[in-house]
Amino acid sequence: MPEISEKPSSAIREIFGTDKVLIGMIHCPAFPGAPRYRAADMSTIYDACMRDAEALIEGGMHGLIIENHGDLPFSKPEDIGHETAAFMSVVTDRIARATGVPLGINVLANAPIPALAIAMAGGAKFIRVNQWANAYVANEGLMEGRAGEAMRYRSMLRGEHIKIFADSHVKHGSHAIVADRSIQELTRDLAFFDADGVIATGQRTGNAATIEEIEEIRSATHLPLLVGSGVTKDNILEILQRTNGVIVASSLKHGGVWWNAVDIERVRALRAAAAPVLEA
Repeated sequence: MPEISEKPSSAIREIFGTDKVLIGMIHCPAFPGAPRYRAADMSTIYDACMRDAEALIEGGMHGLIIENHGDLPFSKPEDIGHETAAFMSVVTDRIARATGVPLGINVLANAPIPALAIAMAGGAKFIRVNQWANAYVANEGLMEGRAGEAMRYRSMLRGEHIKIFADSHVKHGSHAIVADRSIQELTRDLAFFDADGVIATGQRTGNAATIEEIEEIRSATHLPLLVGSGVTKDNILEILQRTNGVIVASSLKHGGVWWNAVDIERVRALRAAAAPVLEA
């Protein structure tokens, strides 16, 4: 079934210059204003992000996503302070200057407006949005898709070059309020609301999307498809054979724990495992 929204080219190829990509995640420590911030000097926070970025790129990632994952518990979009965008813009600019690779931004929870501002300020090429269309019940409460508001804001910024990668059937939540609609229909809605790429996830951070769910989403969209959770060196080959790329975080950290620093040997092992597809 053809989709109502047609994109002239692949956002993945446009951003990365290739059709299969490995994207590493920068889990920023808690910023000032967040409950888990413990008065660390800002240089300490920035340096931690830079070390992870350098390890991910040296280990073979094609690009990075910068995320305020240390700001637990996450606020709803309307409650996120301006300080979050300010600190993340500094991180983004420093990583962009140091690495020169394509960067993405994800502001939790589900906050495309500050993400677009950060992307413009720091030179990022795309943002990730966990709920772009429709709605679901998340840890933070009812989360509504903000596509209309975000696309108007992007136009106001003249930021049409910043691409939108949106989750389908997003993790960490209940989809009971849209349970009368299939995953395929929910996926088609992302293209209808002008997303540039689709992300499949598991049920929570570190859990993998099933092959069945990946194939169901793949069958519903012409947009580039990535898997954004639960990717490891053991399953990456099977996933890359069905998708345009992966977003990897926890499995690349020391001990496989998301709040630890990146382990470059784990990054190299993932890249090596992906080589048969990447080099085909």
